Amino acid sequence: MSQEFENQRELIRVFVCGSCDGSAALVEGLADEPGLDLVGVSPTAKEASGALAGGELAVVREHTRAPIVVLASGESTRLLDQALEADVADVLLLPQLTENVLFAIRKAAHAGRKLSGAGLPAVRGRIVTVFSPKGGTGKTVLATNLAVTFAKHEDKRTLMLDLDLQFGDAAIMLGLKPEKTIYDLVSAPGELDPEKLSGYTTRHASGLDILPAPLRPEDAELVTEAKIGRLLEVARSSYDLIVVDTSPFFHGPMLATLDQTDELLLLCQLDVPSLKNVRLSIQTLEMLSFPMRKVRIVLNRANSKVGMKESEVEAALEQRIAFRIPSERAVPISVNKGLPLIVDDAGAEFSREVRTVAQALAHPEPANSSKRRRFLTKA
Repeated sequence: MSQEFENQRELIRVFVCGSCDGSAALVEGLADEPGLDLVGVSPTAKEASGALAGGELAVVREHTRAPIVVLASGESTRLLDQALEADVADVLLLPQLTENVLFAIRKAAHAGRKLSGAGLPAVRGRIVTVFSPKGGTGKTVLATNLAVTFAKHEDKRTLMLDLDLQFGDAAIMLGLKPEKTIYDLVSAPGELDPEKLSGYTTRHASGLDILPAPLRPEDAELVTEAKIGRLLEVARSSYDLIVVDTSPFFHGPMLATLDQTDELLLLCQLDVPSLKNVRLSIQTLEMLSFPMRKVRIVLNRANSKVGMKESEVEAALEQRIAFRIPSERAVPISVNKGLPLIVDDAGAEFSREVRTVAQALAHPEPANSSKRRRFLTKA
């Protein structure tokens, strides 16, 4: 059983999902409490089973950062242990007095208000991660053009984060020579907050902000997973979209990024080595329990005549191709000029396809109602 709370002024809104022994009477009692707005009850979820459902918790977090309280019946020692590591505000074992549950709700809502007041609002920006397990696939070209498109054409507050920490080229492809990098930010004293982040980014002419990779490969070691995690949280509170360019490895920084990624663009090309590496990446993502609904296959240089068909790519990967980016002679020319093609030639076929990707990601289709109701139910 789970509950979702959102504070609107002093009124606490509550959504109840699932059922367990004693929950029906408790919900009836909560419905009469002043200051509580019981906005919905979904009895269709499965009964609690003694373990937190991390996948369903992730679904909740796609739609809200409101506090969650888990209610469970019976012996749930395992549940209590897991709750210490999970993103839940409280766990209560039924039966409970209505006053005790009400106190837990108010405490969770109060903590949520304090967090929102600290500069990390409930509504957060979305993270788009661009990844390729093989170098030379045009990953950074796509990431930079996509980020510029978000800022310039979609009018979104956008941050470009270069997490190819040893050899990142995003700043060069944007024609920038930043004075500060992610290394300078994470090594600076003091707590990281939105104001501090803004002091270390560089503004592109398109309106895009960029936080470049370190200037020296050895500085990458100081950009730890914990610091990347905090950076992404802070960036969410300041930007509508964060585009993350990555290195071709499943190492610490990439894993920290995956933990918060909303859309993963996985680049592939029309060649056997690329297919092999992308298929291995998909298997790795499944082993990491990364939700495959967040993965979109991007076929780069899709119009290359190399004796391989798109249908063969989809069959080999057992995945549908979401986007197709054409090969165009103007692309390497724009890279050498330090001017993204989306700016240099907005009418080029490459630029048109990048805008198609940007529009799909900037304006995602709303989740269906059944998906919205899949709150945390296992206890």
